[in-house]
Formats: sequence, C-alpha cells, structure tokens
Amino acid sequence: MSKAIRIHAHGGPEVLTYEDADPGQPGAGQVLVRHTAIGLNFIDVYHRSGLYPPPGGFPLIPGSEAAGVVLAVGDGVGWLTPGDRIAYAVNVGAYCEERVIAADRVVKLPDGISDEQAAAMMLKGMTAEYLLRRTYHVKAGDTILYHAAAGGVGLILGQWAKHLGATVIGTASSADKIELAKAHGFDHVVNYKEQDFVAGVAAFTGGRKCDVVYDSVGNDTFPASLDCLRPLGMFVSFGQSSGPIPPFSISLLAQKGSLYATRPTIFVYNAKREDLVASAGALFDVVLSGAVEIKINQRYALKDAAKAQSDLEGRKTTGTTVLIP
Repeated sequence: MSKAIRIHAHGGPEVLTYEDADPGQPGAGQVLVRHTAIGLNFIDVYHRSGLYPPPGGFPLIPGSEAAGVVLAVGDGVGWLTPGDRIAYAVNVGAYCEERVIAADRVVKLPDGISDEQAAAMMLKGMTAEYLLRRTYHVKAGDTILYHAAAGGVGLILGQWAKHLGATVIGTASSADKIELAKAHGFDHVVNYKEQDFVAGVAAFTGGRKCDVVYDSVGNDTFPASLDCLRPLGMFVSFGQSSGPIPPFSISLLAQKGSLYATRPTIFVYNAKREDLVASAGALFDVVLSGAVEIKINQRYALKDAAKAQSDLEGRKTTGTTVLIP
C-alpha cells in the first residue's frame, strides 16, 4: 500500500501522521505519479498550523512540490506517457509516495535536471522567477533587498538576480548563513540580529536605498522594510514566517515616498497553463546554463516529515530540503 503524511487537525509537527493512502487511478485529464523526491516549504507549515486555511479541509496531505515518474495517464492526456519524468508545484498533496494529479499542472523534466533538484526548486525557483521577472522586472543596475537570504528561495533568487545584473542585498541571522548567501549571489548581507538592517542598507547604497524589497518574513521586518525603499520603490510581501504583517494605513505608503506594495502568490501568477510552462522553462534554462546552482542541503525520509518541519521552523535548515519517499 502506498504511504502518505496526513494531517487530521491543526497543531505542531506531531500532528503529521504516516499512514496508508490509496491514490486511486487517473481520470480524464489526470495522471498517476510515483514520487521520487518531495520539496519542503514554509507553506507546508502554514497549512499544518492553520495560519493558512487548508484547501479542502481535513484530512489533508500537505506538500506543494515534488518530482517523480508517470505511472498511468487518463483520457485526453496525449502529451505524457508512463515513464516520463515530471515535476510540479501546486497547493497541497505532495507528501505521499503516489498521487493522482491534474496533468495540466505538471511539466516534463529536461535532461540535466535531476529529480531531487526539481523537487527542491519547482516552488522556490518559480517563486524567484515571478518575483524577479514579473512582480518587479529586475534589470541591470537595480538594487534589491531580500530577507532570509539563506533560505530556499533566497539562495536561488540571489544567484538569478546577480545574473540579471542587480546589486543584491540580503539579511540573515548568523555568520554561517551570511557566508552561504554571499556564495549564492548576494553582494552584501546584514546580520539582522546584530545590526539594524535599515542602517545597513543605507550604508551599502550610499543612502540611495533599494528599488524593491522582497519580504517573506512578515511581522519582524515590517514596517522597517519600507524604510529601505527609495521613492516609488516596491514592497513585495510574499510570506510571513515570523507572523502576519499587522494592519496598516495605506497612507503610510505615501509618507514613505509614494511606494508600491503587493502581496503576490505563485498560484495566481501560474494559474494559466501557458504561464506555468513559461515559468518552469525559464527556471530550467537558468539552471541548465549554470547561472543558478541547485544544491540539496538536507534530506529526510518522508516518514520523518515532522522532524523536517520542526527543523525548518527552528531555523536549523539552510537552502533547499527534500523528503525521500
């Protein structure tokens, strides 16, 4: 019997249970996939804790990205065949050995991209893609600030932004994480536990500040992130690992320099099949070119998902992590 991690109620990592799970057979427009590697992300923690309402309620199989092999295809799926290597990033359902999934949500993996790389980068890498290329179009000469620079998205985005010709500033919580970020494209990194990152950004930029701030931390970095932006700059809030940003008056944006603010999600940006394919293609291209390197820094067995999430929440992981079924 195939196995899966399920959640039956909100709580800590202990609510993740390892259970039998029959994936069933694919219907029209679907494929049955055997996972070879599964990505670990903070959104998985948000669904478990209740910070984000779980899609479809309980019981819930969490997990947003994975790679694997097609076992069977349903009617109307002419572009995939059993044996094809695929990967995806969706809302939930990845913490399992086998699953049925809509075929239009998966993409074929090119030669040169391993299953583990794909599982580690689909959600994080396509997040970096839309942040850099669509939410704010980063170009040569821009200066950006990215919080949590040593995290999974950060290590990809730092390399990609540097490849685009930007000056890349980050924040991190330890000397080891600072060095890791600097090895992945970041020009400057502030230890936010020891230094005021607003002052650090001002010093690095000679007072000019940044064109865009990418913030997945939330409560702990707001509203200070706004003070890192030059007039007409953009604040991009795309996560809340320290808790949600408190309500604020929109007039604050005027006071800080006629700023822009947005709260994007990958699932809206890649809702259309053509956008998903283009985003994944751009990610594959930049990895295959060597401009962005995907390293797997931690591996856990799928049955040890609770330990993996506990380590993620405790800031004991760096970069990308995969679960192995």
